[in-house]
Amino acid sequence: MSAHLPILQIVVPLLAAPISVFFRRAAIVWYLTLIVSIITLAISITLLAQTLDQGVISYALGNWAAPFGIEYRIDAVNAFVLVIISAIGTIVLPYARVSVANEIEPHNQSLFYTCYLLCFTGLLGMVITGDAFNIFVFLEISSLSTYVLVALGAKQDRRALTASYNYLVMGTIGATFFVIGVGLLYMMTGTLNMADLAQKIPAIGSNRTVVVAFAFIVTGLGLKLAMFPLHLWLPNAYAYAPSAVTVFLAATATKAAAYLLLRFLFTVFGADFPILGPTLTYLLMPLAIIAMFAASTVAIFQVDIKRMLAYSSLGQLGYMVLGISFASVAGLTATIIHLFNHALMKGALFMALGAIVLRLGTASIDSMRGLGRQMPWTMAAFVVGGLSLIGVPLTVGFISKWYLIVAALEAGYWPIAVAIVASSLLAVIYIWRVVEAAYFEEAPEGSNVEEAPLSMLIPTWTLIGANVYFGIDASLTTSVAGQAARILLKVGS
Repeated sequence: MSAHLPILQIVVPLLAAPISVFFRRAAIVWYLTLIVSIITLAISITLLAQTLDQGVISYALGNWAAPFGIEYRIDAVNAFVLVIISAIGTIVLPYARVSVANEIEPHNQSLFYTCYLLCFTGLLGMVITGDAFNIFVFLEISSLSTYVLVALGAKQDRRALTASYNYLVMGTIGATFFVIGVGLLYMMTGTLNMADLAQKIPAIGSNRTVVVAFAFIVTGLGLKLAMFPLHLWLPNAYAYAPSAVTVFLAATATKAAAYLLLRFLFTVFGADFPILGPTLTYLLMPLAIIAMFAASTVAIFQVDIKRMLAYSSLGQLGYMVLGISFASVAGLTATIIHLFNHALMKGALFMALGAIVLRLGTASIDSMRGLGRQMPWTMAAFVVGGLSLIGVPLTVGFISKWYLIVAALEAGYWPIAVAIVASSLLAVIYIWRVVEAAYFEEAPEGSNVEEAPLSMLIPTWTLIGANVYFGIDASLTTSVAGQAARILLKVGS
């Protein structure tokens, strides 16, 4: 059985999706989805332990050996991302039950969990596969189901339909760019296996077609990642999607895209690819710094807190891209740590916000006046999550920024280290606006808001607890991220 864990990671949620269609009752489909998520989490943790202990796992589908058959290839890099996706996917489900019942029409609730399973499958598949075209297939499975999930927010706000349509257009352009790049690589090398591509591309040398393929793939993944300035789909998608969808997407979807960008830049094309260095230094680094400031500045002026956190995510993605642009072990370690830490902090913040939407029906800053006394546990979770987002010591946000600053100083970019600290101060401003409204302003007269239900508070505080725990003891995340960075750059430990 253990030998087949790589394929079970995908087959279990993939088979559960069509099976769930036969159960029209949302409660039954929810139980099925929860069981499947727990199984995938157990598998991903086992795979991570195996890769840390034994090294790379190669699984040939149908016993067709790579590069002719499809290979699932797992090392510390993607095993870590699998754990992030499956852990968040599992924690979101207990939270989702009440939230989905409130925000989605009853006849669509079982459909929600079916699409959730498909999206889950797509994200896990993108990360685990070692075949470039297979990535495109899973990318489409994930994207198509995500468009439906975002559109299901139409009961709360009809603008969810427009947000979903915009996401569909931008996502399709991104996927098309990616598959064109993969097609060009196949034309030049005759293989789609990523490990095989990594061996054949250096042998071709400087070739214009491969350079064009590089540009298409980086642009396509940049759109999926919402890398500045290719981010236009993200704010509305996060703001108008159902709360549980926002939590899931913010904590997982962009992480899978960031992983793919890391994998293609440093494994498939490799650190010696001729235009990689200039691309990182003169394109990705400036765009990352602009994103850190521009997105955080826009967040300050948002009146809807979901949109505020969406723009905040764009700034946080800037930190990840900045770490990639250093092309060093320290820089990639910082990026991979932030993949994990951002999933914890933004997942917790959006969960707290979803609980507020459940009680108030809105996430506007005006509606939060006096909420600190009416929903003390929810708002306390928001405050701790906000401190983590700012980068206060004893939270995961501090660990991420510390490693990023160390990477910048190690590369000799001390002004960038200063910029990281300065951009963090912008987060203080937009988080403070919520704290001020919740704790220092009076609630509207006659307002009587209940605390969020335990089924939402427990998952929220689980992520908040993880924010603090991994902020105090970061040995596990830093060691795994460091090993993953050394694998990507092919340097010894």
